[in-house]
Amino acid sequence: MTSERLPNRWGVAAAAVIMQICLGAVYAWSVFVKPLMNAEHWTLTQVSMSFTINVFFIGVGTVIGGLWMDRAGPRKVASVAAVIYGLGYALSSLSAAQHSRAMLYLCYGVLAGTGGGMGYICPVATIAKWFPDKRGVMTGLAVTGYGAGALLMGPLAAREIVSAGVAATFLTFGLAYLVAVLAAAQFYANPPAGWKPEGWVPKTAVAKAAGTYDYTVKEAMGTGQFWLLWLMLFLNVSAGIMIISQASPIAQQQVHMSAIAAGTMVGLLGIFNAAGRFFWAWASDFIGRARVYFLLYLIQAGIFFLLPKVGTETALFVAFAAIYLCYGGGFGTMPSFTADYFGAKFMGGIYGWILLAWGVGGVISPIMIARLRQLTGQYSSAIHVISVVMVVSLILPIVVRRPKGKESLKPQQPAAAIA
Repeated sequence: MTSERLPNRWGVAAAAVIMQICLGAVYAWSVFVKPLMNAEHWTLTQVSMSFTINVFFIGVGTVIGGLWMDRAGPRKVASVAAVIYGLGYALSSLSAAQHSRAMLYLCYGVLAGTGGGMGYICPVATIAKWFPDKRGVMTGLAVTGYGAGALLMGPLAAREIVSAGVAATFLTFGLAYLVAVLAAAQFYANPPAGWKPEGWVPKTAVAKAAGTYDYTVKEAMGTGQFWLLWLMLFLNVSAGIMIISQASPIAQQQVHMSAIAAGTMVGLLGIFNAAGRFFWAWASDFIGRARVYFLLYLIQAGIFFLLPKVGTETALFVAFAAIYLCYGGGFGTMPSFTADYFGAKFMGGIYGWILLAWGVGGVISPIMIARLRQLTGQYSSAIHVISVVMVVSLILPIVVRRPKGKESLKPQQPAAAIA
């Protein structure tokens, strides 16, 4: 295979960002919370369960998609993901029209979640292979679009819900996402085994420290480092997604924002989710992945401690923005963290399993905050719990170390270069 026949890696990167913007609609979920509660007379916990199921099945989808793409390639997996994801959203309109929570849980929760997870892993794992020279910043860029999904979905969905209702909103966005994700998927392809950019030599300390041995999924999961990375992502997800799942109702209760204003805020916060993915991933190329995670935990510990005392719209927005930056940073940094430790060849399957931490974290903390809010009338108890968890989490980035001992067994071989 010659370099002339290979796809341009920057075109792959552009398709990855577009696809992730569509898949990131999950982060605008909170704009649906109050409309569903008011229209269907469901409790906060019942409505929040839709989001919880969705995030759990995103984690399941990343495992399915990651293992499958290691065998079939990213284009086929991403195409199937587009159909499942788009139909999941579109069919959710029937659940609202028929007042069925079970259908909402199945369509939005299981279908859209699984399709979203299968789609998410494809651009992340593919970009890690095409950009060994810019691994942190480019995998960060690939998931930046995911964080920006709420910027598009939040304000548009809030307005369409007001004008056309929840059912029409689900249908419109579902069809649009099916078409856009399917189109982006056609640009994906893996580089040849052992490929690297022409003339590239690792220069930064982080790049030099990256392993040269490609662990299989089984080998990676047999190391303590794999489970430390899993736990680190789980804790960061648990902190951020608790706020993401309730950002709109928290703002309406704590600082008395209107529903449309809160929806607009949710959309704007998507900028910080996206920016965090890019900024912290870029920073990790220079200061290291573990140091970035230490800073993410430290910042969030302080913000969560102060959050219940915030009393103005501006201060609440700043606090939420910091949390979104750190939440996005965890996702932006972890793909390169994983590839540095275990290699890029089986990145789909390995990172797919690590992303299951996203699904598990998405079950626990949203249910906790919704339940405590329902019991106490306040969000502060759950927020203080997460603050303590972030303090305890600081130990993990200090103790984590790259696996050693296998780099000499199967070194990567150079292949054709591409511009």
